[in-house]
Amino acid sequence: MSPNTPPPAGIDGVLIDRIADWLMSSALGEAGVDSIFEGCCQRLHAAGVPLARALTAFRTLHPLFASVLLVWKRNQGVNSNAIQHARAFSTEEWFHSPMHHLMRHRLPFLRRRLTGEHAIVDFPVLEELRDDGITDYLCYLTPFASDEEPGADARGIMGSWATDRASGFSEEDLRILGRIQRRYAVSCKMQIQRRITRNVLETYLGPDAGARVLDGQIRRGDGERIHAVIWYSDMRDSTRLADRLDPHVFIERLNRYFECTAGAVIAGGGEVLRFVGDAVLAIFPIRAGGDDARTASERALAAARDAESRLARANENLAAEGEEPIEFGLGLHVGDVMYGNIGVPERLEFSVIGPAANEVARIEDLTKTLGRRVLVSQAFANAAGAHCEPLGAQPLRGVGAPVEVFAPC
Repeated sequence: MSPNTPPPAGIDGVLIDRIADWLMSSALGEAGVDSIFEGCCQRLHAAGVPLARALTAFRTLHPLFASVLLVWKRNQGVNSNAIQHARAFSTEEWFHSPMHHLMRHRLPFLRRRLTGEHAIVDFPVLEELRDDGITDYLCYLTPFASDEEPGADARGIMGSWATDRASGFSEEDLRILGRIQRRYAVSCKMQIQRRITRNVLETYLGPDAGARVLDGQIRRGDGERIHAVIWYSDMRDSTRLADRLDPHVFIERLNRYFECTAGAVIAGGGEVLRFVGDAVLAIFPIRAGGDDARTASERALAAARDAESRLARANENLAAEGEEPIEFGLGLHVGDVMYGNIGVPERLEFSVIGPAANEVARIEDLTKTLGRRVLVSQAFANAAGAHCEPLGAQPLRGVGAPVEVFAPC
C-alpha cells in the first residue's frame, strides 16, 4: 500500500494517518521504544484495528543483555523484559518459534489463523496463544540493513500482531498493519540507536561521565572542578599471578577482584572512572543538591565494607576450587579534583586529575607497609565522622609533607 493511498473504508483513515504522522514525529523525539510501542498499539486499537496482543523485540549492545522483548496486551499495557546474553537466542523455545523461522528463512512476515477450517498451528507458542483466545496471528521481521549486508538479520526489529476477534484480521486490518509497521520500525531504529549509544557510553565511561559526553563535553579540556570522595584500590600480587596463571584464568581472576571493588562502588552510588591496570579509580561526588561530604563519605565507607564482604565470598569460592585468595588495598580521600576530558584531541578520557587524585593513590600504597586493607586520610575521617584508628603522620611518595593516616574501625 502506497503512503499516499487512502486506507480502505471501515476504519477511520484520518486516525490511521495521524498514527503514521505520530510515529514519524516520535522518531525525532526522546521517547523510549517502550513508550512508542505502547502508544502505537493503543492508537491502533482506538482507531478500530482489533488488536488483543502485540510483541516487539530487538537486539541491543549491552554488557549484560543481548536483546529487549516488549509485550502489549489490551487493557494491561506493556511488559518489558531484558534478555541476558546466556539466554538470548539459545533456548529450545526460540528455535521452535515463528520468529526464528522468519530469521532463518529471511521472510518478511508469517500469518497463521489459529481457529476455524483454515487454522494452522505449527509452532508451540501458537498453541498457547490459541488457548488464550487468540484467533489470528501475524509476525514480521524488519531489518535495518539491506539483505545484501552481512548480519542484516541482527540489526532490526521483529514482532507480532494478534487478535481475538472471531473472524480474525480482515484484509483491511492487514493493510493498515503493514503500513504502520514500516513507520514504527523507522521510529524504533532511531530510539534503539540512541539507547545503544547511551549503553556504550555508560559502560565505558560511567553514567555521569557518559551523560556529560552525550551533552556535548567532547573537547579536550572540557570539565569542571569538583569536590569529591576519591576511591583508589589496587589488587595485590597481580604481577606474580599474571606470570603464573594462564592469561584467560588471570583475566577471570582480575574480573573477580573488580566485581568485589568496582562492583561495590557502583552498588553504593559511586562513579567508577577508570581501571588503571588492576587498580580502580572512582569518586563519590559532593555537590550542591546532591550528597554532602558526610553522606558521600558514608557511602564510600559502606562500599568499602561491601567490597570486603564480597572479597570474603570470592575467596571462599577460590578456596573450594583449590586456588589462592585475592587481596587488595584501598585508599579513601576527600579533595578537589578536575573532572573532565584529558588526552589528545583524537583520543580522550573522562577522568579526574589533581593533587588529591595523586594523594589517594599514595595512601593506598601505604596499605602494604602498614598492613591494613583500608586506609583513609584525615580529610576523609573528618568528613565521615566515623571512629578511626590513628596511624600517625606518614610520608607519601611524591608529596612534600607527611599526612595523617587512619584505619577505619
